[in-house]
Amino acid sequence: MPTHKSAAKRLRQSEKRRLHSRTRRSQIRSLTKRIREDPGAAQAPELLKKVSVLLDRYAARGLHHQNKADRLKSNLSKLVRSAQNPS
Repeated sequence: MPTHKSAAKRLRQSEKRRLHSRTRRSQIRSLTKRIREDPGAAQAPELLKKVSVLLDRYAARGLHHQNKADRLKSNLSKLVRSAQNPS
């Protein structure tokens, strides 16, 4: 337990941020999982757009590093493109 007033506040803040970030990470994981399960589905491009926007937003706010967000977007878009246009 924190002994200082500022440490107690810091603990409250970090717990609040942890829960907030947890829901955001879960949302990204759920959407990417839906894309990976069926990249050839008709709704996959729309899901990809949604994931891209969310990843950019969360990377700007520090939830993910920008390079990680870019890598995830790139890998997902490759997957969707290859499933949509098999050659």
